Amino acid sequence: MLEIIALIFLCKKMGKLAIQKGLKPGLWKFYTVLAWIGAEMFGVILGMGFYTQENDIKENFLGIMLIGLVSAFGGYLIIKSVLEKKPDAFDEKDISSIGTDDLQPPRRQT
Repeated sequence: MLEIIALIFLCKKMGKLAIQKGLKPGLWKFYTVLAWIGAEMFGVILGMGFYTQENDIKENFLGIMLIGLVSAFGGYLIIKSVLEKKPDAFDEKDISSIGTDDLQPPRRQT
């Protein structure tokens, strides 16, 4: 249950970042959920590979799930880094509002 709440919170953050970049927030939220689930499955399989050689999986269930959870958060971080590398959206009003005086260095008042 806590994992779902964390995923909802992270998707909201990702949506705000996508809006800042001028991209569709729903698509990036979908990418976040896919990366979370995919990385979590990969982490669980990886954890099972670590723990099945020594003991029974039932004994090490907590360790396997923790590896899956850390991997899931890693999937979120990968998608976030991809989105952060995209350029910010700019408005034409921002560029046209720059005057020639704004480009000059500040003058000292004597």
